[in-house]
Amino acid sequence: MELFWLAISTIAIGVFGCVAWFWGSNWVLDRIFPAKGPNAGTNIGRANQIRPWLFLGPAIIFLGMYLVYPVFDSLWRSLFNSNGERFVGADNYVWLMNDGKFRESMLNNMLWLLFVPAASTAFGLLAAQLTDRIRWGSIGKSLIFMPMAISFVGAGVIWKFIYEYRAEGEAQIGLLNWIVTRFGAEPQIWLSLPFWNNFFLMIVLVWIQTGFAMVILSAALRGIPEETVEAAVLDGASPLQVFFKIKVPQIMGTIAVVWTTITIVVLKVFDIVFVMTNGQWGTQVLANLMYDWMFRGTPDYGRGSAIAIVLMILVTPIMVWNIWNARKEVR
Repeated sequence: MELFWLAISTIAIGVFGCVAWFWGSNWVLDRIFPAKGPNAGTNIGRANQIRPWLFLGPAIIFLGMYLVYPVFDSLWRSLFNSNGERFVGADNYVWLMNDGKFRESMLNNMLWLLFVPAASTAFGLLAAQLTDRIRWGSIGKSLIFMPMAISFVGAGVIWKFIYEYRAEGEAQIGLLNWIVTRFGAEPQIWLSLPFWNNFFLMIVLVWIQTGFAMVILSAALRGIPEETVEAAVLDGASPLQVFFKIKVPQIMGTIAVVWTTITIVVLKVFDIVFVMTNGQWGTQVLANLMYDWMFRGTPDYGRGSAIAIVLMILVTPIMVWNIWNARKEVR
């Protein structure tokens, strides 16, 4: 209950603070540059130039404090030893290239990049097409989108119960092992199976991101001109031909944006791995490895920061391309 009231009070203070800033800053600006008197025209022009910055200013300050500054601070820390007292140059990056866990993390991140965006986008596109063609499509969309409302930690806990293992002969509380034993097979410790356990983790993120892909792609499909579809049908095109040769090419830009957005999420994946395996059994990823070096045992801020910089370098080009492509679509 205390947490509930804390959340409510935080929201109330935030909303009141925004309204107070909006009203107060405009009141002060109108007093400095009054819209009356002999210089009214000049004052209005100056006030209109300043007014947008009254709203952008706080956002820019907070972005600088919590986004820009940490990047430069992490870059600086990555050039020092574990406690930040001795300058070591690029030694931490040389260590990364020779560390087995780092190579394992890079390989696993590549597997996530190959599987999760492709599967999420494909299932989202399929769901968008099918739910638009059935009577209860809105209900189906709600059910598919529902996992988006669950935190990654919550999703990890849910799926950890699905993969739960009990020794043979005991009652299986994990859904997957219960199904397996009903078909006469032996229960498995799914999250410790080499190589395949990574895909069991990826399924969780696909389950979450499919709803996001479905909503965006459904809107794109609805924006396709009906004339093109009708013309294809009159020419004798089958439903599959209409979908793959008429609809998909027209929303390829949106598909690319969805794909790259999910790719950015995948590169930063941490919660699911942390909750379900903590990087054990060959499932380590970059974000979890960074956390281990930063906060586990005796912290090594130099190596942890170096991993953070590598992660940022991997994410930045995709993010820039995504923003550029989204702006191109708007034009």
